[in-house]
Amino acid sequence: MRQVLRAGFLITFLAYAITNIVADNKIVCYYGSWSTYRPGIGQFNPTDIDPKLCTHIVYTFVGIYTDGRIYILDSWNDLPNGKDGFGEFTRLRQLNPNVTALVGMGGWNEGSYKYSQVAGNATVRAKFVKNMVTFLRMYNFDGLDLDWSFPNQRGGVVADRENYISLLKELREEFNKSGFNLSVTVSAPEYSASQSYIIPELVKYVDYISLMTYDLHGTWENAALLHSGLYPSGKDTNIRLDTNVDWCVKYWLTQGAPADKIILGIPGHGRSFTLSNSTNNQPGAPILGVGIAGPYTRESGLFSYSEILEFIKSGWTVERDSKQRVPYAYKGNQWVGYDDVTSVEEKVNYAKSKGLAGVMLWGIENDDFQGLYGEQYPLLNTINKYNLELHCDINV
Repeated sequence: MRQVLRAGFLITFLAYAITNIVADNKIVCYYGSWSTYRPGIGQFNPTDIDPKLCTHIVYTFVGIYTDGRIYILDSWNDLPNGKDGFGEFTRLRQLNPNVTALVGMGGWNEGSYKYSQVAGNATVRAKFVKNMVTFLRMYNFDGLDLDWSFPNQRGGVVADRENYISLLKELREEFNKSGFNLSVTVSAPEYSASQSYIIPELVKYVDYISLMTYDLHGTWENAALLHSGLYPSGKDTNIRLDTNVDWCVKYWLTQGAPADKIILGIPGHGRSFTLSNSTNNQPGAPILGVGIAGPYTRESGLFSYSEILEFIKSGWTVERDSKQRVPYAYKGNQWVGYDDVTSVEEKVNYAKSKGLAGVMLWGIENDDFQGLYGEQYPLLNTINKYNLELHCDINV
């Protein structure tokens, strides 16, 4: 009878844990709002998000004006007089009251110049902070995830490094009055992060730091390289040693970032290339440029995980790099490096071994969210299995 009671308790506990993620470890789910415009089965709306699989959800993106006002990048998609993306997103808390709904500001397309201008002027900076608080209250967000890409780069200035800290400090002070969350998404590799961040100061003011441990390689290297390898390659000596997940994490730790504030970034997308020679298809092979656009993402050089699964079903060859611990696939002169459930499992266990705060998926719209090729949300569910294992180590 005692064993039956224990088993019953365990089943009840696990069911509660699966449907209500309240563990300390974070699962941050980034939503690219532009995916609402994808055609057919690729279209993804806020209502397609399962908030029970995330501790934090981030709506990307809003922007900024140089005078400190908030820039709504797509008013038709975001606001109530259109598709009301903000409202649909924040109402996901009705399905999971424990989820934290943040708005993401910045991103690659926003660049750095405007953020540099705002952060570098104390008066404008103060105005921006007040505007941000007003925005969060108006649209019912729980906080801000700031993705300034990147301080002291891409049109920024050296003073950005100090001004970025001032901006975070002032946001933190104002957010504390209202209980808002503050996180940042940052460039992960040493060659970039060392230009942009004063890490021991940055960590004082944020709840957590999402490392973009993906897109670490691209066409600028003229080779088909794995953009999110866990470890360095053992054969390509011309590749930077710091452009892999392990090196990035160790750099941030040694620079003073507490492990319990670091979120490990996992991509839901692959980076694709057109090979110079279709018979030379190993990592490091010469390329002509980016790969063809996918049928749903419609962006040259990028495939969603669901598109990759479709390609594999149609006959692409899949191999796995034993050193970098991630897969790649190819057919003819088309080649893509990506993450699958096996590499995701290894990465979340890596995060566990380092005592990190959790993991994030960029972005959830790229997962197989409809379960067209097997389990629904295979990448995100793999992440959740890790979270459950980490916090449900009990004896029965």
